[in-house]
Amino acid sequence: MVAKREEEYRVVYSTDHGAVCGSCQKPKDRCTCSAQRRSAVVGDGNVKVRRETKGRGGKTVTIIAGLAMNRDQVEALQKELKKLCGAGGAVKDGVIEIQGDHCDAILRDLDRRGIRAKRAGG
Repeated sequence: MVAKREEEYRVVYSTDHGAVCGSCQKPKDRCTCSAQRRSAVVGDGNVKVRRETKGRGGKTVTIIAGLAMNRDQVEALQKELKKLCGAGGAVKDGVIEIQGDHCDAILRDLDRRGIRAKRAGG
């Protein structure tokens, strides 16, 4: 096994400042990297709503992809859609996942919000 040189190590915690950002090596509370990542637009604006079961043990999930919003806006929309559908869900890589088949309700709600969305898949 080859030993790492000292400059190849990166600090993840400092007793002086606490947690340290892996990218800019600043304390987490003064990091600007995460703020820039959160404000970046995630999707391309070509919103697709689809039903998916593959790789989920037979469980159905509604996927909303392509939203031209930043991460905070996507998370806020996901929270409201979960409430609308009465189901759980998550945001993964800028894609909203809502448990269950709620394509029609989500398409109506997105239309009401002025977000043009298309149904994808079957």
